[in-house]
Amino acid sequence: MRKKIKSVAVIALSFALTGTVLAGCGETQQFQQNTQKETQQDTKQDTKDDVTQSISQETQQDTTEKKEETEAIDKTEPIVEKYEDNFAVDSKAAKEFAEKVKDAVAKKDLEALAELTSFPVYVGLSNVGGVESKEDFLKLGAEKVFTDELLKSIEMSDIENLQPSRAGFSISDGGKANINFGVVDGVLAISGINY
Repeated sequence: MRKKIKSVAVIALSFALTGTVLAGCGETQQFQQNTQKETQQDTKQDTKDDVTQSISQETQQDTTEKKEETEAIDKTEPIVEKYEDNFAVDSKAAKEFAEKVKDAVAKKDLEALAELTSFPVYVGLSNVGGVESKEDFLKLGAEKVFTDELLKSIEMSDIENLQPSRAGFSISDGGKANINFGVVDGVLAISGINY
């Protein structure tokens, strides 16, 4: 009988130990599942943080690049409007250009006039014709280019109602002497001086 009690005790103890082991395994398994979920959540949060940080850095970089581009544009010459042809030039732009020409002629400023000119350019002086470069134009000299007839014609010209043509615009008092300008490579430039 003592052996029987011992056997029952051993069996009961075995069941108790098995239950404890199984319970421990269940808790371990639950612990592992909880740890796995927390790790996944942490990974997701880290990924979100990384993405947010990456987007923030990209946005900051884009902003910096745009600021640098804007600063570079500010440091360069003003943006010049490009035209397809003479008929695309509005009357305000034509008048503004003509005012620059009139100012250069009134001051007999050959350098300023050259800056407004596209080369090669026709200069209708005797023994001149086509002038290939700015340097050649400046060599002509202000006294030769700014004749009394040209000075008078440009001074008396009406630039309020300049009308485009295929040849461009003409600054003149209606006489023979005039300065023509039009679209050359997308911008306004003097294309001929007639005497």
